[in-house]
Amino acid sequence: MEEYVITIEETVSQEFIVKADSAEEAMDIAQQKYRDCEFVLEPGNLVAKQMMCEAPDGEVTDWIEF
Repeated sequence: MEEYVITIEETVSQEFIVKADSAEEAMDIAQQKYRDCEFVLEPGNLVAKQMMCEAPDGEVTDWIEF
């Protein structure tokens, strides 16, 4: 029996309110708040999930949604 490496990737989404003078400033503020762990996405807001498989010989499948 061989070992296969399965990689699962999930995409989650959540909205946050940011007060700013421009969209660029709002994005900068949001990035900083994310890095500072002030904006933390809650589990359960799953938007998409996909997986792929790597065989022992190095062959890799395409990503598939499931």
